[in-house]
Amino acid sequence: MTASLEPGKSGDAFAIFHRFIDGRRRNRALGRPLVVGICGAQGSGKSTLSEGLAVQFAREGLSVAVLSLDDLYLSREARSELARSVHPLLLTRGVPGTHDVALGESFLADLVAGRAAAVPRFDKGLDGPVPARQWPVVGPEVDLLLFEGWCVGAIPQNEGALARPVNDLERRHDPHAIWRSYVNAELAGAYQTLFSRIDILALLAAPGFDIVANWRWEQERALRQRLNSQGRDIGRTMDEEDIVCFVSHFQRLTEHILEEMPERADLVVRLDASRRVRSRNVAD
Repeated sequence: MTASLEPGKSGDAFAIFHRFIDGRRRNRALGRPLVVGICGAQGSGKSTLSEGLAVQFAREGLSVAVLSLDDLYLSREARSELARSVHPLLLTRGVPGTHDVALGESFLADLVAGRAAAVPRFDKGLDGPVPARQWPVVGPEVDLLLFEGWCVGAIPQNEGALARPVNDLERRHDPHAIWRSYVNAELAGAYQTLFSRIDILALLAAPGFDIVANWRWEQERALRQRLNSQGRDIGRTMDEEDIVCFVSHFQRLTEHILEEMPERADLVVRLDASRRVRSRNVAD
């Protein structure tokens, strides 16, 4: 991961996010945790950014929790049932409809109410949730929650936009728009309730969808290296060809986010292909 997403120069993404969140936090006396949604395409660096911000704010005396949308994934077994009952593409984790949204809502509700809460964890190597007894517990007096994910804060597309496939995956495997209509309907439902908990929405904007496969492949290589170092099986990780197919599942919504979210996000940080900051925009 490039240094532009970690503590460093005053103009990098880390410094921009830190100043922005700190300023908004000081200007809001909520009597509960400030919930910051951080949206960004796969591989954009949002997880590294969130972890770095959590460490920095903790050093400054705040109690900070981080929730990743990835840690709300349904198990492979649950997704297999969706694949049988709704559409085969729902076996692939990631799109709306493949998360345990109720679990995320329960976690946020506990934090907002001032109760201690266990932070969900998902093991991508095993493709299943970590046993709940191993989840870290935070609270009850959390000052700041960083909620990060590739479609955090997203809104559904108009029905008319679903008619035309955006790539070969949709043309070949979803010709009747069953999968993408289901994903859109899920996003329009419980996900909006979950996202309504967000007080401040920030977008880490990729230069375009075409860079996402490269970024995601970097992530997968890092995962494989970590599993290897732990002596664990890498059989369920992906190779580069798998990654290209995998990210195709997210093209539609990623492009939709990049088009519509900048108009309503509180902070937009635009990146170049090397994840360096190109520009930033802060809402009034």
